[in-house]
Amino acid sequence: MTKTKSTIAWVLAVLITLLAAFYQKTTGPTYPRKEKLAINNSEYTLKLLRSASIGEGARNEFEIPDQSVSARLYYRPYPTRDAWTEMSFTRDGDKLSAVLPDLPPAGKYEYYITFYTDNEEVNIAHDYPIVIRFKGAVPASILIPHIIFIFFAMLFANASGILVLFKGPKYKLYMYITFVLLILGGLIFGPIVQKYAFGEYWTGVPFGWDLTDNKTLIAFLAWAAAILGNIKKDRPWLALLAAIVVLAVFSIPHSMFGSELDPNSGQIIQG
Repeated sequence: MTKTKSTIAWVLAVLITLLAAFYQKTTGPTYPRKEKLAINNSEYTLKLLRSASIGEGARNEFEIPDQSVSARLYYRPYPTRDAWTEMSFTRDGDKLSAVLPDLPPAGKYEYYITFYTDNEEVNIAHDYPIVIRFKGAVPASILIPHIIFIFFAMLFANASGILVLFKGPKYKLYMYITFVLLILGGLIFGPIVQKYAFGEYWTGVPFGWDLTDNKTLIAFLAWAAAILGNIKKDRPWLALLAAIVVLAVFSIPHSMFGSELDPNSGQIIQG
């Protein structure tokens, strides 16, 4: 394999990994939802929280200089049909803010906001309320290694698959590196992150249907099969298939069908 092909393979692997990571970061049910507010002849872009850490305050804060604008937040436990609880936004200069009370790990509210002036009323997210989930704080010493290992597992998985297409001899080396990184990031640090955030080490199969945990399990099994299939005979197509599986599962928005607290039983269930 020429140096030029090797360079192209790595450039492609890095680009694919960065694009997948960006997609994960900017999609999914925990990324703030953007809404447009048009009131009193002005328009504002609002970012509505969908994830909050316990103890840090689920604060929705908007910069709205127009002093005639006020707002109320309506919320209730999710998923229930309870009556809405009302909370007024407080104004501090140009900013309006309201802080939702904490819930236990994996607890959720749904909420919407109504903005007012003397002669105008505008509802935001009334028909499709925002769902926000609470999680425990995860120490940086746990979260950062988890993110790094998973990122580089995706990178080396992509590199291995591309090298198969380029008929590069190092695909097997990167296959082993990917497998080790998946174990470290997904099966060691991943459950510890889950424990800090939601009180359970593992909520995927066979204990539940948490999609994040099950994505990790699928990726692990795909690379385990690729390694076992390449022990006695070179089967590069298995590495390519495993790379495609990893790219597919990690392209699913993060925290889709994640852990959820049943507000009635107090037990954590999965979406």
